[in-house]
Amino acid sequence: MTDHELIWRIAGGSGDGIASTSTNFAKALMRSGLHVFTHRHYPSRIRGGHTYTEIRASEEPVKSRGDGYNFLLALGDSFARNPKENAYYGNEEAKPLYENLDELREGGVIVYDSGLLDTSEIENFDERVEENDWHVYDIDLRSLAREKGREVMRNTAGVGVTCAIADIDPEWIEELMRDAMPEKILEPNLEILEEAYELVQAEFDADAPDVTVPTGEHDEEQVLVSGSDAIAYGSFDAGCRFIAGYPMTPWTEVFTIMSQNLPEVGGISEQVEDEIAAAALAIGASHAGVKAMSGSSGGGFALMSEPLGLAEMSETPLVLLEATRAGPSTGMPTKPEQGDLEHVLYTSQGDSNRVVFAPADPAEAYEQTRTAFEIAYDYQIPSIVIYDQKLSGEYRNIPASFFDREPDPSLGSTLTEEELVDAPHDSSGKYSRFQYDNADSPEGVSPRSIPGQKGGHFLATGNEHMPQGHISEDPDNRVNQMNRRMRKFDGIRAELDEKGNQAHAGPEDADYGIMTFGSMQGTVEEAVGRLNDAGHSVKMLGVSDMMPYPEEEVSAFLESVDECLVVEMNASAQFRGLTQKELGKYGRKLSSLLKYNGNPFEPAEIVDGFETSIVEGGELPGHETKFVPAAGD
Repeated sequence: MTDHELIWRIAGGSGDGIASTSTNFAKALMRSGLHVFTHRHYPSRIRGGHTYTEIRASEEPVKSRGDGYNFLLALGDSFARNPKENAYYGNEEAKPLYENLDELREGGVIVYDSGLLDTSEIENFDERVEENDWHVYDIDLRSLAREKGREVMRNTAGVGVTCAIADIDPEWIEELMRDAMPEKILEPNLEILEEAYELVQAEFDADAPDVTVPTGEHDEEQVLVSGSDAIAYGSFDAGCRFIAGYPMTPWTEVFTIMSQNLPEVGGISEQVEDEIAAAALAIGASHAGVKAMSGSSGGGFALMSEPLGLAEMSETPLVLLEATRAGPSTGMPTKPEQGDLEHVLYTSQGDSNRVVFAPADPAEAYEQTRTAFEIAYDYQIPSIVIYDQKLSGEYRNIPASFFDREPDPSLGSTLTEEELVDAPHDSSGKYSRFQYDNADSPEGVSPRSIPGQKGGHFLATGNEHMPQGHISEDPDNRVNQMNRRMRKFDGIRAELDEKGNQAHAGPEDADYGIMTFGSMQGTVEEAVGRLNDAGHSVKMLGVSDMMPYPEEEVSAFLESVDECLVVEMNASAQFRGLTQKELGKYGRKLSSLLKYNGNPFEPAEIVDGFETSIVEGGELPGHETKFVPAAGD
């Protein structure tokens, strides 16, 4: 077992406290001075089932899940409906143990709750333990917990066992428990933590594996943040004060955070009957002069197609979130995939007129959500943030100072009543809201008025319209209005180029490139580091601006390399397709490495994919990933 990082996986059933226990353990490791990264896996069935969370902890910053893991705490599924081996879904009670063995590294540690799990019922368990030199601890965690009156505390016992085996000071866990737990459950949890810790030291010390968890120290205070947290915090700091939505995994997490906190800042949250209503309410709130947002996941976002077109045509600022999951239809609702990119780029009617961001990590999620609001309200255009379950649920530590920003309450390109006096009006007194001959705005932005302002009256409609908002099908007016709306992209692209949303890694003069977008960026970055350490000449470009596409930056990157591997989590190479659509002349340089089995890439899979397919020109073994060569090869 390596001593430069701990990759700890806790596995149990839905309802066994896996999420809360892992989050608290990650916080404790962070407070001890380590950098942490979490990965979450959970079922989509309402009845629950096998779930696990993985924590990777290192003295150096980590941006990806690891290759496998080295420590398993298997609680078993105490809520399993069917513990029989020949049941339709197998022995659900034991799944948290036997379904996690394939990825456990050689020399790793297994701690399992012998009060619930019987390894004699798991095929070839003893042989696999011997073959892989695993260190097994069978401890009756259930009995320890029952002695204290609450069976759910067996996860606390498991953390105590982990601390004893991995030589982690339980003081960090105790401190966190005192901060987080109410008094009535604090003392029994502290007692069971201590008992489990001492039990391992007393009964297993002689056979303990050589496990050393790294130590570290942070230069400044850290906070543990998920992608969902970061998107919500970015929205608050951007001045968002209205959200409407309907629950749908995994978008629900952002919706919940916003709904819980908006009232504290004078905002409003509305859970409505469907996603059409949600997007329409957000458009109405924005039209009335409030920074507003809505969102959903794939199927719900499809219902937002019509109101999205209304926001584009009426030039009403709006921020939408699209939390991608594996489709089509219901697909695999709790598994990560990047298959909705084309859906987000092109849904709605006519020529799309929107901005789309795909942040890579919680820090980018915060930054780009704020940018989404800024662009939406400055340019009167819908902004969409697309992310996936991987980014939504994974936690990372970020310096607390990163969030020390000034809020932005500005409504963007709006006019005051004093400014409206000198603004153009027609003979009826209506404000010329949709001016296409405005010399003061070469970017095509015609300032808004807010309902209720004196001199700001105009018509807002989903039809094509003349400057005052009245319906018009005049050909010249149509061309002028469309050209003006499309011209916004020139100003937006220039502004985004200054912000530099794209990420680079590796030597500038590298021979080969790897491109990706969204949540796979950190994994690709780690893989690029390994490839260069192995003697390959590789660099990375992580693209976050999906629309308008950063043509100049991507062109420069592709021009500088001989070949480029595009890494993404879908079956149809949608990001590669977007790149070829925008930059067709580089099509012969682009090949694809795809994964779409419901699990995100591990760094080693990208390393193997590059070496096998690009360097050696061979075929990938197995079925976990898929290589698609460049056009014409």
